[in-house]
Amino acid sequence: MKNIIRLFVVGLLVIHGFTARAVDTLHVTTHKRATVVTDPAKGYKLYKQWGVFPKADVPIRKIMMRVKFGCPDSMRCADWDYMDRISIARTGGLNGKVQDFEIGRMLTPYGGAFGKDWNFEWEVDVTDFALLLRDSVEIEYKHTGYEPNTDRGWAITVEFDLIKGKPAYEPIAIQKIYDNSYRYGDNIKPLEHTLKPVSFVASANASLARLRLVQTGHGMDEPDGCGEFCNKYREIWFDGKLIDKRSIWKECGDNPLYPQAGTWVIDRANWCPGNLMQPDLFDLKVNAGKEHLIEARMQNYVSSKPSADEVISAYLIQYRETGARDDAAVEDILVPSSKPIFSRQNPAASNAVIRVKNLGANNITSLDISYGTNGFKRKLFKWNGIVEPAKTASITLPGTIDFRSADNIFTADIIKTNGKKDSYRSDNSVNSRFHGPALVADTLVFYLQTNNQPEQNSYILKNHSGRTIKERTLGSLKANTIYRDTLILEKGAYTFAFTDTAGDGLELWFNRKGGRGLARFENTKGQIVKTFESDSGSGWEFNFAVNGRPDPIDKDEVSIGLYPTRTQDKTTLDYFANKKAEILVRLVADPGGQVLESHRYNDVKEGVFTFNLEHYSKGRFYMQVFVNGEQKFNKRIRFKE
Repeated sequence: MKNIIRLFVVGLLVIHGFTARAVDTLHVTTHKRATVVTDPAKGYKLYKQWGVFPKADVPIRKIMMRVKFGCPDSMRCADWDYMDRISIARTGGLNGKVQDFEIGRMLTPYGGAFGKDWNFEWEVDVTDFALLLRDSVEIEYKHTGYEPNTDRGWAITVEFDLIKGKPAYEPIAIQKIYDNSYRYGDNIKPLEHTLKPVSFVASANASLARLRLVQTGHGMDEPDGCGEFCNKYREIWFDGKLIDKRSIWKECGDNPLYPQAGTWVIDRANWCPGNLMQPDLFDLKVNAGKEHLIEARMQNYVSSKPSADEVISAYLIQYRETGARDDAAVEDILVPSSKPIFSRQNPAASNAVIRVKNLGANNITSLDISYGTNGFKRKLFKWNGIVEPAKTASITLPGTIDFRSADNIFTADIIKTNGKKDSYRSDNSVNSRFHGPALVADTLVFYLQTNNQPEQNSYILKNHSGRTIKERTLGSLKANTIYRDTLILEKGAYTFAFTDTAGDGLELWFNRKGGRGLARFENTKGQIVKTFESDSGSGWEFNFAVNGRPDPIDKDEVSIGLYPTRTQDKTTLDYFANKKAEILVRLVADPGGQVLESHRYNDVKEGVFTFNLEHYSKGRFYMQVFVNGEQKFNKRIRFKE
């Protein structure tokens, strides 16, 4: 049985007179950099590992599952956006009960351009499965797809953090409601014939039942591109009453994992490439011993050539009534944070953001919050609003964020809930590690070269209090034009936000007519302070501070772009650097890695280089750039595909 278990005990934490209670966290790893590849013969491959979880009599407050992807040591990262499932396969050991409960759904990223040192981590709350994550549990990772499996794959880690403590809601029973791939748009076998209402009887001690549902659309039918690329709504009915209606749709341009090699920015049916699904949760008031009815319904839809599927898994967890009245928990710190999933908002210089959950029976209407960076003076904020039981809210904590140049720890602590002592103090305080934002000079130049579609772009610079310092609105930019905006700044914290309303950035290989633009910040000497990825989806934020002591300029900083990466003839490489260097440009075959061309250029600081590929047959290549012997750039080219 391969598993790794570690026990972390976070000791007493004293913060300006307030003491956060000791919290025990059990750490269970089931898959440790497991090399995961496809099985093209079957379209799926199973990877099963055992983990030893707490015994049934150990009280568990919260369970988080973290999933980390990287490239295997002996392979490159895989290419395609496949749907993978993480499930509880068996409980109770080798001779235990077969379960097949999906606890996580991963949509793999387009990894064709990721470097060997790339990695990314996602997380999801799986506390609802606390009844099953006990003793010996077999966790199954099911990888789907048909791509080649000899030279590409994923290195996958699956870990669980189990926080010991009194449950906010004590689970009584768990049952499966839906778990299938439901054909959508077939007039001969309509969805409503397979996605049927499900009845259940509330347990004697149950006060609520939580419906936990994950749904994604797949397939590509005519004429609407369902189920992956069509926006349809879903309804949830409980005891004959409509309790929820929403589009099964997700915008992908703000994905924190970017750029990716494929069409990562295109919106999809409730998922995006490189996405660990977050479940829809519905807390239902039940009557003990009474029968209740749950039903999921999809918008009426008929296709002339049905091939769409709605992949749905749903579980019903019955809970006893919570004993706490005023109970708030800090779920996470979104800003400041070094977590990859919050990378679009970080590093940050002001306006911290925390996520709070109501674990009590009363509405939360006010919170007294103490917050700040360890080693600096703490701040107090009284928040007013409404958070209903079992719901979450994101709360902005005003003011600048203190930081040092090295790693920092930010702490948020709920002091009072609804003006009272919180019912359960152990989850009122959370820490986050974070890197400080850039320190820049008081004069900056924003360099923007627009693409063919500047009507989609705008940008705005604000200080930490929200005052606009500089702005270019939608419609004010001209195509294929260079803008140099000089910004003279006072001391303080700033956010510069660049927006693309089409969600396809300043370049996207799929949008050839859009062309390529680029953006960077320079100092008054024309050196790069910060360069931005053109393939950025909906845009980006740059948070920085001015304090009279700017960070030193990185003399090795370079900005490199390649466009188009889908071509019938030529492609062009643009290069800009802070100092002259020898650069080596290589064209490499994919697959195989054979070097087809090498071009060496001496004493280059800035340049544009065009390469003609017409003497090759169609296929895929990588363009690699080495600066003074160090690889700085690697991007895939699709030629005549």
